[in-house]
Amino acid sequence: MRKSRGTQTPSFQGIANFLPLFGRAATETQAATLSEKVYRALKRDIIRCIYHPGEALSEKVLTLKYKSSRTPVREAIVRLEQERLLQIVPDRGYFVNQLTLQEVNDIYEFRTAVECLTADRAAKNGVDPESAKQLAEYAQATYTDGDAESYGRFIGADTAFHVNIARLSRNQMLLRAVVDARTQMERIMYAAINVHYYGDSAWREHQQILKAIHERNPDQARRLMYEHIIQSKAEILGMASEEPRRLSHGRKRNHHRR
Repeated sequence: MRKSRGTQTPSFQGIANFLPLFGRAATETQAATLSEKVYRALKRDIIRCIYHPGEALSEKVLTLKYKSSRTPVREAIVRLEQERLLQIVPDRGYFVNQLTLQEVNDIYEFRTAVECLTADRAAKNGVDPESAKQLAEYAQATYTDGDAESYGRFIGADTAFHVNIARLSRNQMLLRAVVDARTQMERIMYAAINVHYYGDSAWREHQQILKAIHERNPDQARRLMYEHIIQSKAEILGMASEEPRRLSHGRKRNHHRR
């Protein structure tokens, strides 16, 4: 997709950066617990398609992989089931949730309802210089074709862009909704790496949205965010309809949008 322009892309780690925003991981003490570490690591690996949709996960294997006892693994699995990333099947075990076309459609519908409002509110509230600088960095993030690490940085920057616009809404309910949605959105984006999701449109659209927020134009910000999400939805659903197995298993390296 987009080639690196010679500047060093900041290191963005994706949705894991925003886990401490609410509740469970609010303190360093909680974040340092083994249960929390297992939860974050397993969640990251599911999102990044290390485990394929529908794949069975062995409790014994997970305890070895994440250097843990059974209790932290079980606690992490319960949390991930609540987030619709894992399924617990009695007498059978744990399975990575399938990502169906209906669920993808639902995620995008949810995003249009929530993120158009966050863009509107961000434009009405205005943006302070430090937030403006951060958003500009996120909006300019690039990747290099064939470079898996740069894809991950790009996805992380995309998450940071959308979450920080939600911060500017000054509405904690909206912020939490966007953070929750990004878990599934990052999963879609990693799965789409192998289906030639090329183009510079996402990068340009981010710039346009940010410009509308700077100019305190809520109607324009809302419209641009809507178009941005709908365009991505059309491309992802189109590719998923044509190549459902490749999108649901995605691991090969090429690229995606937002």
